[in-house]
Amino acid sequence: MKRVWSPWRMKYVTKQLETPGCLFCNVLQQSNDPENLIVHRGNHAYAILNRYPYTSGHLMIVPNIHVSSLTDLDAPTRAELFDLLAHAEAALRQVYSPEGFNIGANLGEAAGAGIPGHLHFHIVPRWCGDTNFMSVVGETRVLPENLTETYRRIREAWLAPAI
Repeated sequence: MKRVWSPWRMKYVTKQLETPGCLFCNVLQQSNDPENLIVHRGNHAYAILNRYPYTSGHLMIVPNIHVSSLTDLDAPTRAELFDLLAHAEAALRQVYSPEGFNIGANLGEAAGAGIPGHLHFHIVPRWCGDTNFMSVVGETRVLPENLTETYRRIREAWLAPAI
């Protein structure tokens, strides 16, 4: 595999290796939402940018409670998760005008969950042809926007999307 150097990510990688516990629980306890890329905090769940996005605008919707299954959530939390997914779709449509979305959750390590102990949903904006030779042949993703700008744009749209 070829490598594209991104040294600015080392701070995040080494921080994660040094920080015990659940990433989603840890960021929820912190107050610096822009630094942690938390776009919105709800009563039962929150929206956060993925630090390793598939495309610009890749968001995750995460329950505040540390559970690994939908069956472990109460009805208000399940309802808020779905409402936040709809809100995220509207904000991402406003900011990026995608041609489609992938929305889903990987439940358990066998299903590909990167953080198997804490349920979360991904919402990934998609465009026809966004999987190009770099992703397929080069096994490398190219993102046209840095996370700080993505955060700013989505946070702004989040406050007033048309849903």
